[in-house]
Amino acid sequence: MDTLSLSRLQFATTTIFHFFFVPVTIGLALLIAIMETKYVRSGNEEYKRMAKFWGKLFLVNFAIGVVTGILQEFQFGMNWSDYSRFVGDVFGAPLAIEALLAFFLESTFIGIWIFGWDKVSPKVHALCMWMVTLGTTMSAYWILAANSFMQHPVGMAINNGRAEMNDFLALITNGQVLVEFPHTVLGAFATGAFLVIGISGFKLLRKQDTPFFLKSMRIAAIVAIISSIGVAFAGHWQAQYLVETQPMKMAASEGLWEDSGDPAPWTLIASIDPDNKNSSHEIKVPYLLSFLSYSKFTGEVKGMNTLQAEYEQKYGPGDYIPPVRTTFWSFRIMILAGVLMIGISMGLIYLMWRKKLEAAKNWFWRICFAGLLLPPIANTAGWMMTEFGRQPWTVFGYLTTKDSVSPNVTAGQVLFSVITFNTLYGILLCVLVYLFVKIIKKGPYQMEEELHHDDPYKKKG
Repeated sequence: MDTLSLSRLQFATTTIFHFFFVPVTIGLALLIAIMETKYVRSGNEEYKRMAKFWGKLFLVNFAIGVVTGILQEFQFGMNWSDYSRFVGDVFGAPLAIEALLAFFLESTFIGIWIFGWDKVSPKVHALCMWMVTLGTTMSAYWILAANSFMQHPVGMAINNGRAEMNDFLALITNGQVLVEFPHTVLGAFATGAFLVIGISGFKLLRKQDTPFFLKSMRIAAIVAIISSIGVAFAGHWQAQYLVETQPMKMAASEGLWEDSGDPAPWTLIASIDPDNKNSSHEIKVPYLLSFLSYSKFTGEVKGMNTLQAEYEQKYGPGDYIPPVRTTFWSFRIMILAGVLMIGISMGLIYLMWRKKLEAAKNWFWRICFAGLLLPPIANTAGWMMTEFGRQPWTVFGYLTTKDSVSPNVTAGQVLFSVITFNTLYGILLCVLVYLFVKIIKKGPYQMEEELHHDDPYKKKG
């Protein structure tokens, strides 16, 4: 493999691994804030216990997420120096604001939240977690603003072969970020909710701490149904925006080589042959692609062959068709995972409405436990579709991926770092799983007893 392929592999693996933790941080912060707010309003100690138990998992996840995230920015200078040189004057601003404002905000209030139990008032302590939630959400916005510039460059001008920002407001109100942000953040809320649902389902299956985990399940179920349905609507708006700004990505996600005709059917499954530029064994849903693209049951969607000819006229000779098979199937995996998430959420809400959640069968708890894997699958597949579908560009219409890689880095150097970083990431994953399992096995009451036993101030009292 050459330097370009290895650099792409490294960025993909490290980014996907890092993004396992980011949505959990955002989603769990919201749930903990809700739990602690319910404690403040009701005085029920069980909600305080819930905030502490799920907060323990949140802190472990946050710590490892920070470690894995540091590497992302280093890679811009190490493996992608030509990219950094081209886009640094634009890309640097949102990344700097994310680090200096959003990350500083969440880190500060996490510190107060950790050490502030019984030292600040319950209301102030609960407010700290709401500030953490705000900080993590703001952090996501600035990162997505940077990513959105790569998808749809705005607010800049080319000067001496480099992109220079000339309109900061245009950068942060990019239409791409306005559709990408709600889709991503709602997905993060769903990730946190399904983590709580999955762990609660496991404990309920084993008949351990049943009242505690039923309460946790009820709160998470409400967040899950709202966020999972919200993700679907936000994804619909994002697809419509793609038709305007990145029609090639939309066509690739449909395996659409020729123009669809009017009305356009949506392809449920197909056999994609990128070498012969055709799709076969297709199962299609009439009218649906027109509706997804234009919110009406009429309208034609351009195919990749048509767009390839248009791009050649606009950008010059080259292959502008992305990896079709990957883009096509990652989109469908994301949709399938999202549909299953909505199904589990609706099942939980139905049982809560009928007041039969306590009497749910073991098979349902097993489904809930397995459901905690659905958001990471959906998140990963969605990002794969987003990034693969933009190829061959790093900055759409301006800079290709092959022109972005560092010229002085060898394939051997990148291969060494790929092996090293992935090994370290594997160790971090093992540490995360070990700590999660340890905390979950102890449960909220044993953990509380140990904290009480180890607290010297409690002993003196």
